[in-house]
Formats: sequence, structure tokens, C-alpha cells
Amino acid sequence: MERHENLKKIIGIPRAISYYNNYPFYHGFFKSLGIEIVLSDKTTAKLINDGAKHVVSDTCLPIKVFVGHVINLLDKGCDTIFVPSIQSTGYKINNCSKIRGLPEIIRNVINKPFEMIEPTLDKTEGLGIKEFCFETAHQLGIYDEKSINSAISSGWSAYNSFVEMAKSGIPHKEAVENAINGNYTLKKLSLVKPFSVVIMAHGYNLFDERISMNILGKLDKMGIRAYTSLDITRQDGINSIHELDEIQYWANELDLTGTAAYFMLNKKIDGIIALSAFGCGPDSLMVDEIQYHANERKIPMLHLNIDEHTGEAGFVTRLEAFADMLIRKNRKKLLQQNKCRNIEIALNKQKVQEQNVMTKVK
Repeated sequence: MERHENLKKIIGIPRAISYYNNYPFYHGFFKSLGIEIVLSDKTTAKLINDGAKHVVSDTCLPIKVFVGHVINLLDKGCDTIFVPSIQSTGYKINNCSKIRGLPEIIRNVINKPFEMIEPTLDKTEGLGIKEFCFETAHQLGIYDEKSINSAISSGWSAYNSFVEMAKSGIPHKEAVENAINGNYTLKKLSLVKPFSVVIMAHGYNLFDERISMNILGKLDKMGIRAYTSLDITRQDGINSIHELDEIQYWANELDLTGTAAYFMLNKKIDGIIALSAFGCGPDSLMVDEIQYHANERKIPMLHLNIDEHTGEAGFVTRLEAFADMLIRKNRKKLLQQNKCRNIEIALNKQKVQEQNVMTKVK
């Protein structure tokens, strides 16, 4: 069957929730189908406030942000918006109720006329990525199976490229840009930093620079290497959760519990930073879980709660205090490392001198 003659040519994608983990796939998929993508603007204080005005006060920050991004797209004149319902990412591996019911939330809080493209991903019910993509295409008036399958392949190609580049050390934003533009490059080895932490956070909290207060950039300036969920494989995260004698229940648990568990078990970090939205039930459970295991292993942990009222000054103060604590705690280790380095330098110098002497004798 050919494309519907009234096919929508433009689709708006909110720069929130699944955007930060899945946009390379979405981009490859829609572009292959000939659909033009319009992105909402980057998150700002105004955008957050616009979203907050439309929902009840105890709604979590990520949902307020998502609503704000939908309003932003409508203000741009985009009347077809992609609002997926991601129910579960594995058998009984569920998302929180708000993300599961995202289309219903948008439908009930925004009173402007527009069309929602609202496919469902629910692996518990057997609705995987293929069904998700076919439903998306059908809602856009596209029914040609060959075109849809080809678009799925294009989506996976862009997504896999993004993941490989991110794991090589390329920053999230740069990896996304490279993937959607068809550029593939791997980062060269960077200088080793004296301290490292793992950040357990949802992609939509961590990689949105307004929500996270650009925590990755701040840690980099402090000389601290920050590991994230992009630095491990899905299987690494699952195995690490099981190694702690825990189970995966939440869809985004690999971003939090799995990531923190992997680096904690492999002793690759000096501390853990949890970044979560205030009032998020699943986040609080996962943070408490990791806090318990971190205490057992005497690994310092900082929990940063964020909402629309979070001030950057207080946020930075807590971050700097945590960094100072890591320095004090590890001063002895640094001194020992410097001592060993100095001994190695002295031995190398002695070896060179001995070689020079032997050369002269010969």
C-alpha cells in the first residue's frame, strides 16, 4: 500500500524524556520516511514555568519540562507532535505511571488543537520496537512495510553509532550530532584525572544542561572524571544489579542502579553522585538502594535533588564540598602515587645514566 495522500510531512519532537536516549533512532527513522523533524528549543526557566502552569504543583520536574516543550512546539506552529507512551522496556520492567501515561497527561492539560503521534512500547504485552515503529508510521499515514522496515534499520544504524561514540568518551551532545549527521569518529585517549565519580541519573535529567546545571561541565573543571550510563553496556548494568542481589524493576533502572552498581563493584570510582527529581518515587527507591551498598563499601555518596526552584549557587556549593571531601579522603593515596611516580622517575634516570656509562666504556 502506498503512502496516504494526506501524509503529514512535519513532526515535532519535544527535547525531553526519551529524546536524550533515543533521538538518534527517532531521527534516522523519521528522516528515512521523508518526515521533517522540528525540535523544541533547549530548556529554559521560561519553558519550565510554562509547563509548570499547566499541571498540579506536585508533578515531578521532568513532566513539567516535557509539557513546557510541547507548548514550545505549539508556539512554533507545529501541530503534529510525537508523544510516545513507553510502558515497559522488558517483561515487567516498567516505567513510572507518569511516563506510561504521558499522552493522556498532555491531552488533558493542553487545550490547544493539535495531533499527537502516540505509539506504545510495551514489551510486557509483546509490543516491541518493531510494533512501536509500525504504529508510529501508521498514525502518520504510512503503510508500506518495506519503507517502514528500512526506516527501522536507519534508526538502529544512527542509534548504534551514537552509542559507540558515547562509549568512546565523546560527550553526549557531540555524539548525538555526529550520529544524526552520519559522522562517525572515536575520541582519542584523554588525560587521566586524579579522581572519578559515577553519576546515577536519568538521561533526561543528566544531559539537559538546564536541569542538571551542567554538572558534567562543572565536574570536568574540577578535575573529576564523571562516568555515566553511556559508559557501560546494557548487559553490564543488568549483571551488576544481579551481583548486588537486587532485581531490575524500573525501565530506567540501568541508568541509575545498574550504572552505579557496575562502577561500585569494579572499584573504578572515588564517589557516587545521584541526581534525581524531587518527589520521584522510583528514584528515591533506587537511590536508597545504592546508598545502602555504598555505605557497606565505604564509598562516599552525594544525593542532589532538583526541581524548578533549585538554585545554581547552592547546587555548586554542595558539589564543591563533595569534591573537597574526595580530595581530603584520598590525599594519602595521591601522596603515595606521587611518591611511586618520583621513585620511578629516579630509577629511569639512574638507568639512563648507567646506559651512558656503559656506552662510554665500550
